[in-house]
Amino acid sequence: MSESQKFTGDLSSLWKLQNLPPIHHLTWDWWWWLVMLDDEGGNPAGKQLMVLWSTKDNPLVEVNGHPWKPVGRPGFDEDGGIAMDGMVAAWWYDGHKLIEPLILEESRIIVVSEEHSDWPYQKGGIVASHTENEYSMGLNPEENEFWLKLETEHGDFNLKMQPWNDAMSSMKVAQAEYGLGMGYGISRLHGALCTGEIDGKEVEGSAYFQKVCVQAPSPPWFWGMLHLDDGSYIDWFLPHLSPTLTAKDSRHWKKRDITHYPLSMGGLFHDVNRQRSERFSEVRVERTCNEHGLPTFHVHMWNGVTEIRIEAKAVTRAHWTFDQPTRGGMKSHLTYNEYPLEVTKLEIDDEQGIRTRKDWGTIRGNAEHSWGLLH
Repeated sequence: MSESQKFTGDLSSLWKLQNLPPIHHLTWDWWWWLVMLDDEGGNPAGKQLMVLWSTKDNPLVEVNGHPWKPVGRPGFDEDGGIAMDGMVAAWWYDGHKLIEPLILEESRIIVVSEEHSDWPYQKGGIVASHTENEYSMGLNPEENEFWLKLETEHGDFNLKMQPWNDAMSSMKVAQAEYGLGMGYGISRLHGALCTGEIDGKEVEGSAYFQKVCVQAPSPPWFWGMLHLDDGSYIDWFLPHLSPTLTAKDSRHWKKRDITHYPLSMGGLFHDVNRQRSERFSEVRVERTCNEHGLPTFHVHMWNGVTEIRIEAKAVTRAHWTFDQPTRGGMKSHLTYNEYPLEVTKLEIDDEQGIRTRKDWGTIRGNAEHSWGLLH
């Protein structure tokens, strides 16, 4: 897993939509950055920024109580440029306090990229909002640096992401179809190194990126990822059925949230020390909860060669609520939670021995848990 000089993989997928024919009420597209930064105060969880640009094929969605009324579907010009009604949303955890939302603003969103007459380069591109303040992300024409710029009332964010290693910084693309036109597509970078400034103060850390299209009702899920300071990466994903499928509110902990039944299981480990990447099809996620309603995630993954156990404590909670009119005058609901993590225990057991939390210095990560069903 050598260091990368540029981002690789199918980078052109960043600037495209509608690989699957859109479905009214279901199609949902977004570009999503999660940035994890060092904290000068020594907070083990560091600081975290999440920002997304999103559009949904639906006449009305309430986002955190804010009525969002996208008009029409994305439009495409003859050069492949895209314009769409959308929303920009972000939260910011400064190591002590969560600002939620940092941004929650409706906007026209513009996507211009390589081969477009308004983009004067052979490679690269930009996603930007048509707003008074700048909310933009993009890739330079050398394909060795992403930028992220946000002008907010809580500070200006000017960040740059550079390649980390081959496994982390190659754009991975996956697509699946379930039938009846439903399915998903995802392009993601597991990791990049981040530097930049927040209100003129220098920062550094790492970042994760994904561009997603979902056009199917999404059941509750657990997802999480970790960046280890040697350039290794761990993630887990567990969509499931549970009694919270019918939940209609965002209360952080529910008595009926006592069990879940996995629909699928997946995990990934880019192991710099062993110079290999491993996938896991056996994944277990359990939770305990403190007096503040914040969970600790207990993750167990194994594949016959390697076994991983993780204990990761949420230090704060960011959440988004979505309420969408559905049949018979009813509303469907989704609560989507994001938790900056402090990793308190890590054990990796393979054919070469056992590694524990003390074998790494800094570990940064985030976990997701959702409930409800938006349809």
